[in-house]
Amino acid sequence: MFDISNLILWVPGLLLALTVHEYSHGRVAYALGDPTPKRAGRLTLNPISHLDVMGTIAIFLFHIGWAKPVPINPYFFKNPRRDIVLVSIAGPAANFFAALASGIILKILTMLGQYHSYLWLMFLYTMDINVILMVFNLIPIPPLDGSKVLFNLANMRESTIFTMERIGPPILFAVIFLGALSGFNILWIIIYPAVMTFHLFFA
Repeated sequence: MFDISNLILWVPGLLLALTVHEYSHGRVAYALGDPTPKRAGRLTLNPISHLDVMGTIAIFLFHIGWAKPVPINPYFFKNPRRDIVLVSIAGPAANFFAALASGIILKILTMLGQYHSYLWLMFLYTMDINVILMVFNLIPIPPLDGSKVLFNLANMRESTIFTMERIGPPILFAVIFLGALSGFNILWIIIYPAVMTFHLFFA
């Protein structure tokens, strides 16, 4: 667990990661003709509009969590299959660019002699959190973004999608919970290489 000083440095990156992720989903959906995110008040960079109570608690308990999903109505899309994929990858893409920007700032701070300063650590955490959220959401298990990409690119039958959407969330929660209890986190095995790649280039 983080001590209070690390927590203070960790929270800004968390809020940024969750906010840009959900905002990007909504912004792309709106650009593709769906007014639902705007009507729901989700086209905002205010973190409060995007936080989910249980998802936030899970982040502090298990270091893996989620924000409140942006409501999307695919009936407004001209090409639903393609547009759902675009909306789904918008969130992870936003996290990638946020991580990249944080990494560049991290590199600049290192060059300025600020290595391991509080500001340096804050951007390190911001980079890491965005990478973690990006990779986590690309895992093709419902309700994560990767599942929507998989369903539409693979042109799966509705019955298969329905079954996976029903069993996916309990499986995902079980993996997170059991990983936290046992100390063996399968998800971290997937996420760790991406985090280390960003460290290699920027930290």
